[in-house]
Amino acid sequence: MDIPPTHWAETADGESIAYQHFGAGPGSLVLVAAWINHLEASWTIPESVAMLERLAAFSRVIYFDARGTGMSDRLVAVPTLEQRAEDILAVMDATDTERAALFGLLDGVALAAFFAATHPDRTDALVFCGFPRAVWAPDYPWGPKRQK
Repeated sequence: MDIPPTHWAETADGESIAYQHFGAGPGSLVLVAAWINHLEASWTIPESVAMLERLAAFSRVIYFDARGTGMSDRLVAVPTLEQRAEDILAVMDATDTERAALFGLLDGVALAAFFAATHPDRTDALVFCGFPRAVWAPDYPWGPKRQK
């Protein structure tokens, strides 16, 4: 798959959010990636390309850089969760997407869940891919143990 062109959506408070959309499946999927992301650099990582191509095989993927990261506008202040949810709305509006499934990846899980809770009329489904803990615990034996 060729690298899709990058576009910019303007948020209600005037920020520019970089996004790409690709794939031609019957439904739309908004990929809410981890906080640190770069759209175009993602296409240079084979594992990332494989994931993006698999998602595009069954859906129209909407992929964006959060404000302050990648190709989106730089931060002047740490954005609130509400502002970050508005960024998703701006990208969905720019791509004429009325409703979509949200795929929260790593720390994007919380934002995807918040968006779905505050915008159920724009959400078809939620998919989470994250970790319940970062380190080993008796109820999480496959996590790495802390160094002493």
